[in-house]
Amino acid sequence: MAEGRLRPTWVEVDLEALSSNVALMREIAGSAALCAVVKADGYGHGASDAAAAALDAGAAWLAVAVMDEAVALRDAGITAPILLLSDPAPDAAAEVVVQRVTPTVSSRASVRAIASAAARVGVEATVHLKIDTGMHRIGVAPEAAGELAREVADAPGVALGGVFTHLAVADGASAEDREFTALQLRRFEEGVLAVRAQGASGFLRHAANSAATIAHPAARYDLVRTGIAIYGEVSSAAVADALWASGGRRLEPVMSLRSRVVAQHRLAAGERPSYGRLRPLPADSTVATVPIGYADGLPRRYFSAGGEVLIRGQRRPLAGVVTMDQIVVDCGPGGDVELGDEVVLLGAQGEERISVGEWAGILGTINHEVLTLIGARVPRVVSSDAKALRDGGVPGARPGR
Repeated sequence: MAEGRLRPTWVEVDLEALSSNVALMREIAGSAALCAVVKADGYGHGASDAAAAALDAGAAWLAVAVMDEAVALRDAGITAPILLLSDPAPDAAAEVVVQRVTPTVSSRASVRAIASAAARVGVEATVHLKIDTGMHRIGVAPEAAGELAREVADAPGVALGGVFTHLAVADGASAEDREFTALQLRRFEEGVLAVRAQGASGFLRHAANSAATIAHPAARYDLVRTGIAIYGEVSSAAVADALWASGGRRLEPVMSLRSRVVAQHRLAAGERPSYGRLRPLPADSTVATVPIGYADGLPRRYFSAGGEVLIRGQRRPLAGVVTMDQIVVDCGPGGDVELGDEVVLLGAQGEERISVGEWAGILGTINHEVLTLIGARVPRVVSSDAKALRDGGVPGARPGR
């Protein structure tokens, strides 16, 4: 086993695909710089590896959701600009300044907390002002943006580096969604004008997430914040269509989820494997046991939703409900399966592929949630070690977490 892998279950992270996706999004963004969003452990891919690959591919910024994520990147030796996408807690303000992280501010209290920390530490802090244009999570109203900009200008040791908003339905296909996105951009520009009226200049404007970067050129401004796209996924069919219409472009999936058969049983028709005995086998079958379960992020409902896995290039249904640490797979009457066979839950094997979008569709969720479901006890192995893993060897890999 590779270091940190005491059972044959792992996530494979293709950093070359991630780099290719960053390059594609940079091309689409045009003159706008690219901020790679690596929150939630790089959407489950391993934040430090994802961040390093994105920066190498030309990303200018990184973005995280919580300060702990920023500290982990700094501890990994990453010195690039990091945007904290929400106001830091007052107790975290000093760490924000020390780590040279750019915080979001959306209230006077946040500005004052950062100013106080900057004075104690003795360095200037740069902040980005968040305007709420319709998402209604955090942010100052457009008509109050100028007042908050004045608060920043008057705060000693604090400089305004950016003004931004977040779009609620940039991936929507309906006329209503497109109209609301346009409305949000108008509100944003009104807020920017109010900020400029206070004498501020030279700041970055940013509004586009992955969907808006692809489907709403007017939202690109000076910087785009791309999350799901750099991991090879889109958030809706409308975004996929817009990407394809822009010149037949495609993103490359970055994550695959793999395991191996650790046991097999020949069972008679009518047997009901796993907890609850929910489904009888339709025929005499070989049932394979695979060491992954809902504690690893494979949802328990994957069985009832009709989820499948790949073994020897063939789709195989689950034979019973997902348990905490294991699943059972119906390999059919032929029983063509052996101990150690690779099992693919996400990714390609032979001519078949199980995509993140397929999981999202049958589970009634979105691609983002699927990627971030996979838990911390599943090690992340970068693509340079993939061949050794597929061949059953011992790569010189390290877990991505």
